[in-house]
Amino acid sequence: MEFSATVVLAGLILALLWLFTVKNSSKHRLPPGPFALPVIGNLPQINKNAPFKTFLEFSKTHGPVMTLYLGWQRVVVLVGYDTVKGALVDQADDFTGRAQVPFLHKATKGYGLGISNGDRWRQLRRFTLTTLRDFGMGRKGMEEWIQEESKHMRDHIQSFKGSPFDPIFLLSRTVSNVICCLVFGQRFGYEDKQFLHLLDIISQLAKINSSPWGVLYNIFPWLMERLPGPQHTFFAHVGELRQFVITKIEEHKDTLDPSSPRDFVDCFLLRCDQEKDNPTTEFIYENLVSTVMNLFLAGTETTSTTIRYGLSVLIKHSDVQKKVQEEIDTVIGRNRCPNMEDRKSLPFTDAVIHEIQRFLDLVPFSLPHYALKDISFMGYTIPKGTQIIPLLHSVLKEEKQWSTPMSFNPQHFLDQNGNFKKNPAFMPFSAGKRSCVGESLARMELFIFFVTLLQDFTFSSPKGPDSIDLNPEYSSFANIPRRYDLIATPR
Repeated sequence: MEFSATVVLAGLILALLWLFTVKNSSKHRLPPGPFALPVIGNLPQINKNAPFKTFLEFSKTHGPVMTLYLGWQRVVVLVGYDTVKGALVDQADDFTGRAQVPFLHKATKGYGLGISNGDRWRQLRRFTLTTLRDFGMGRKGMEEWIQEESKHMRDHIQSFKGSPFDPIFLLSRTVSNVICCLVFGQRFGYEDKQFLHLLDIISQLAKINSSPWGVLYNIFPWLMERLPGPQHTFFAHVGELRQFVITKIEEHKDTLDPSSPRDFVDCFLLRCDQEKDNPTTEFIYENLVSTVMNLFLAGTETTSTTIRYGLSVLIKHSDVQKKVQEEIDTVIGRNRCPNMEDRKSLPFTDAVIHEIQRFLDLVPFSLPHYALKDISFMGYTIPKGTQIIPLLHSVLKEEKQWSTPMSFNPQHFLDQNGNFKKNPAFMPFSAGKRSCVGESLARMELFIFFVTLLQDFTFSSPKGPDSIDLNPEYSSFANIPRRYDLIATPR
């Protein structure tokens, strides 16, 4: 009896808190939205398998700027190219805040570039961009690293001799080695067991974050910490990744030459030493560990997933694969490595790569932003403390911007003369001041790796093209493609 009374009392307190929150919000002109229930908000109305589809349906009634409640958390969702650009680009300074996503916050202990704000974010982003550029991101030196890694990838694929294989770890090894060269100053062998184990952990991150467990953790972290589930195993694995990074940093400390920094870690350690007496510096050990984890994770999974999905698309659309190969044969031939200068002479190939990114729609919600202060936007007020979701899915699949948004169509990026054309609604890396810090690196990797693969191999499925389903296996925080074995036939 006492237990029942306690439960009822707790429910009443929660309901009163909810009413207080809503009433307190009435002083603002909040964007409209669907009716929300106490405590759980709009969660029962949302399609758990593809929540962005529910958001699109809501926007048909409530408009391109709307308020939802995910549990306690008030969220403003931005829908469509004009709205997302209006926020992230036209009012960039107002929308620089990053939400403290509980899953990512626990993995990084709140440090690092990915989910930081204010002066920490400004210092770390400026340093990271400058340092990565100094070590070749977007330049000739990085291009040579990627070309070298593409040779290792090609040789490994040739070792399968036309038999079926799962490309997931081959591609993650290839892509991760590029970021490892930048960050750690070294690459790892394709059979390195520790490296493979870490890549397996990374591949699970987006998957569990897009699973019901990950979604619930981000909405009710205090509850999910107390319930059993795979989230606890995952955080133990993140601890392994963290220890690997710490070990690498300690190795760098022991061999550091201040006159000749080798990589990102060396440069950060030198900056730490330079600013050790500055009480406001963000160049501290914990920020180094978490920023390296940010780069290692983001620099591995997103690009390798895009390439893997692209191969499935080209198996499904064999006519497109053939046309890309014909263009590569004409411009480059079979005997030399592709380089970034080739891109302007390969408009169809470039269009196909862009369309793969658009069609995959890898991160439909982007990483959520956060109102660091009250924001006036499109006639509404977004109160301080509100999470903001720029719905990139609504930009990459908007009917006003793309002639056939729900179909794979390279013509989206070609003019009537077959020349490559840009589309401002192409935002797979997000936009504005919180756009992906590694965008230029990712673009270079996607081009060189894709062209290398299609220069040397024709890809097919052992079960035929009809067995390929291009719809994602998981579709929430990220659209995770289905895994397939494929055959790479030497050309």
